[in-house]
Amino acid sequence: MFSVAQAFIDESYPPKSRFRVDDIPDLTGKVAIVTGSNTGVGKETAKALLNHNAKVYIAARNPDKAAEAIKDLKEQTGKEAIFLKLDLADLSSIKSSVEEFVSKEKELHILFNNAGVMHCPVPEVTAQGYDLQFGTNVLGHFYLTKLLIPILTATAKSTAEGKTRVINTSSLMSRLGNIDFNTLKDGPARRKKFSSTLYSQSKLGNVMLSNEIAKRYGEQGIISVACNPGNLDTDLWRHMPDLMQRVMRLMIHPLSQGALTQLWAGTTDDGLTMNGKYLAPWARIGNPNPLALDEVLCEDLWTWLEEQVESV
Repeated sequence: MFSVAQAFIDESYPPKSRFRVDDIPDLTGKVAIVTGSNTGVGKETAKALLNHNAKVYIAARNPDKAAEAIKDLKEQTGKEAIFLKLDLADLSSIKSSVEEFVSKEKELHILFNNAGVMHCPVPEVTAQGYDLQFGTNVLGHFYLTKLLIPILTATAKSTAEGKTRVINTSSLMSRLGNIDFNTLKDGPARRKKFSSTLYSQSKLGNVMLSNEIAKRYGEQGIISVACNPGNLDTDLWRHMPDLMQRVMRLMIHPLSQGALTQLWAGTTDDGLTMNGKYLAPWARIGNPNPLALDEVLCEDLWTWLEEQVESV
């Protein structure tokens, strides 16, 4: 098992990828949702999927920004993505999004839980009062996935390989994370934390959520994978302190690289063997924070997540 320092070096300066976007097979007939795909890694992911003939839903909260992205993607690929209104920081919005999706589609082959917020000001919370980073990155994606489980499992039964996929975007910072249940919803304990601590907690939560999905639904045909997309030049840096930005930019990579690992897991035959794995850049099997392998902690988190959405 890597030490934290070894992992930071290994994942910050990865070897050249042996997987290329051109290696993606033809995806004709496949339906995908990519959350947060109006910009950044999500948009790069959507672009690659469209170029390989998938039907792609751009799940985002801002209709104008989504429309701009869809227009841009059509100019680049000749294919038109579909807007799905989704605000992961509002549980009611998530429920409405899934209702809209299942009214239009009978199948879902790939769910990219890609969206995320990073280093937000600590006072910011979700519509239901959860820490904005955990509420968006983990609780929001948990609820979205939970509501889509029926269509994912049904689709798996109808595919030749008997599988569908849920790809969960984490971060290198998951290695510094811990789960403090007292800080997941707003309160005095949460307000004493640094934004960076809350972010790392949420990214660990992504890996733990992914592992629980793999354990609970693997036998029903769902492949669940967590991945670190790499240290990338995206607008997620905007809330970070200047000094931290300068340090991180010493190990930053082009945005186009960021989609490689999740596309490898989400589209290739190799991805069908990855249930419960953590992936490192670029397109490699990695080793997660050991807390993500703590089955009791993962089950406790799942129970907490279930409790938060039972009355939505």
